[in-house]
Amino acid sequence: MKRCTRCVLPETFPGIQFDGNGMCQYCRRTPPPEQRARQRARLRERFEELADRTRARPGFHALMGWSGGKDSTYTLWLLKERYGLRVLAFTFDNGFVSPAAFKNMRVVAENLKIDHIIVKPPFEMLRKIFVASIRSDMYPLRALERASGVCNACMSLAKGIGLRMALTRAIPLVVYGWSPGQIPLASAVLRTNRRMLEAFLETARMPLESVVGKQTAPYFPPERLLKTVESFPYLVSPLAFIEYTEEEAIRRIRQLGWESPKDTDPNSTNCLLNGFACRVHQEQMGFHPYVMELAGLVREGYMTREEALARLEEEAAPEVVAAVMAKLRLVPALRGGTYL
Repeated sequence: MKRCTRCVLPETFPGIQFDGNGMCQYCRRTPPPEQRARQRARLRERFEELADRTRARPGFHALMGWSGGKDSTYTLWLLKERYGLRVLAFTFDNGFVSPAAFKNMRVVAENLKIDHIIVKPPFEMLRKIFVASIRSDMYPLRALERASGVCNACMSLAKGIGLRMALTRAIPLVVYGWSPGQIPLASAVLRTNRRMLEAFLETARMPLESVVGKQTAPYFPPERLLKTVESFPYLVSPLAFIEYTEEEAIRRIRQLGWESPKDTDPNSTNCLLNGFACRVHQEQMGFHPYVMELAGLVREGYMTREEALARLEEEAAPEVVAAVMAKLRLVPALRGGTYL
């Protein structure tokens, strides 16, 4: 398969265009390192100013979307230890959180002395949503360039839960552990408003409601809440602008008792569902759902091209995929890329 000579985007990626040297349009558009460094420095300064202002407030300063994986755990450490913020962590239990990830969260939460809430919706509702996300066109192609249909559904619920909690508790910062390849740098510190959140929530809710109706309503901010709140939170992804390495992040969180899970796929350190979702996406779309993220990490210098290629070639353990399919009550159909 032909791939970009600089990053790892394949010829099967939607809209990909290679120049005469085999370089894709995303690499050609990437600003020079000096420009990106200046942009990260501005975002870092802006976040530090936000943290300084927020520290004087009562209550929680930041709501952290915590999966238990290495990136979100390192981000949690940054908020508490480097920036001195009072953090409320929340975890969306999708029914497939690794037992090792839950153990990590229990240990880290105790050692960091942070409050932690786990939200676990009824699994039958989640099962219907996940199954529909691989059987139908729930999400447009644009949304599937960066994540599988399963992950789109999962993150819609997680973000809805987080926004409802933040708005209800008047928490000024909603923080996620997105890696530099998962989010555009321009969106790493984003001030929200009512119109923006209404648009996001409509886009997030509609595909889910097409499957389970209003069952997801408790996991999103109600319309009356959006109309009555006086201040809307910032959405922050610190790893997009804070200089770090994966080795440094793992070293820090291991000091808190975090251990690398042995029961997840190579692209996740918290979710058992992810390996199955990646396999289905690759079968149906012709490209790995993490390829855009890994290509971004290569462009930003966080990973070599060879390391990214090796990550893409690793597969989830067959027994984990089989267990996920059994729990979702799915079997492969005779035609490739479909499930019954």
